Amino acid sequence: MLITGASGVLGQEVAKRFPDALKPPHSELDVTNRAEVEACIEKNRPDVVIHLAAAVSPVKCHTNKEWAWKTNVLGTQHLVDALLKHHPNTFLALMSTPCIFDGEDENPKDEFAFPFPDNFYGLSKAMQELIVSRSGLNHVIIRSNFVAFTRWRYPKAFTDRRSNYLFAPTVADGIADVLKEGITGVVHVLGDRIISMYELARLCPDSEDVKPMTLDEYYSKNAGGCRLTKNMILASTRWKRYAITSAMTQT
Repeated sequence: MLITGASGVLGQEVAKRFPDALKPPHSELDVTNRAEVEACIEKNRPDVVIHLAAAVSPVKCHTNKEWAWKTNVLGTQHLVDALLKHHPNTFLALMSTPCIFDGEDENPKDEFAFPFPDNFYGLSKAMQELIVSRSGLNHVIIRSNFVAFTRWRYPKAFTDRRSNYLFAPTVADGIADVLKEGITGVVHVLGDRIISMYELARLCPDSEDVKPMTLDEYYSKNAGGCRLTKNMILASTRWKRYAITSAMTQT
């Protein structure tokens, strides 16, 4: 098994579930570097690849579209091409996001909903999914919405951005469960309740001082900036829900 992006928030948790997996750091495996990706796959010929390496900040993707495209789209194409060339029997698990959907629509999106992203980050992730789904590789695309189970990193959090959020340790459990069950196609790993980002922030350790804010407040100070996906609510016709509080019992 190979895990890309193993040093990230989710990658560190996934690596704990698969301690024997290859976990090359960015200095050894930069997915934007086609030669590095091909050399890694040719040498290791992994039976499973969990592809977590990605540009994940909507704001940074908006301000640096070239970086976002190279990382999310070209990086995924490099990986798919290398697998098809050197080990086409590999099972590829891609981590994706509800930000591929229309955030103005309040209806929950299941695995068969049509992508309609609000920003460049969502567009790059939708393209990433398309590359994997059309690759011919045996694969699963996992969509989820999560944050680290640590102190909230900002002084404020949105009261009007909602999702079935989870913390990274629980999403890592979900990924392990999905792989164990051998699920293919698209599957949503989601929490057991819909809450605002502000409510999520207040569940984080040592985050009682986080203040509420609205998207309109944010846009008033960032005119012409990135439009953030408002409603990120998922549904699933294929998979179970996870308790958002489960991460709290793991620490």
